[in-house]
Amino acid sequence: MPPETAGGSAAQTRERLLGLLGPVVAAAGYDLEDVTVSVAGRRSLVRVSVDADGGIDLDAVAEVSRVVSAAIDDTDADGPGGVAFAGPYVLEVSSPGVDRPLAEQRHWRRAVGRLVNVQIADKAVIGRVLDTSGSGVTLEVAGARRDVAWGDLGRGTVEVEFNRPSDALAAGDTGQEG
Repeated sequence: MPPETAGGSAAQTRERLLGLLGPVVAAAGYDLEDVTVSVAGRRSLVRVSVDADGGIDLDAVAEVSRVVSAAIDDTDADGPGGVAFAGPYVLEVSSPGVDRPLAEQRHWRRAVGRLVNVQIADKAVIGRVLDTSGSGVTLEVAGARRDVAWGDLGRGTVEVEFNRPSDALAAGDTGQEG
């Protein structure tokens, strides 16, 4: 049975929270990636995932926690779009993990220099993200540059590298003069 809140199902509460918190998180300078709501004992557990170019640090997590908590607490539970929980809630704010799918242009922009696994024309491709633009992504696949339009790009995931090349090498700079 899905978790319930005083304002309806967890799915309805999630949608209300996305609508409420998106502008609040954006005003703080971050991107709202996701919100999940579940029941943990007598409390609702609200997990908020945020990110930004360059990532987020603990100060950012603390700042977002404050503004999100205030927004939830200040919401009129009975008004349109109001969020009410059946009891107290616990708020967790974090950044998305490395396993988050690369689905938005901003995700790809933040993955420049990283090795990714992506579906292109129903084929799994592993390559390094060299650049992004308004038209798509430039990957290095098997030593060759490949431009892929946004519309041709499937969801990708970052491959974990324990011996990741330096940022200069990842961006295609071999350090050799031509």
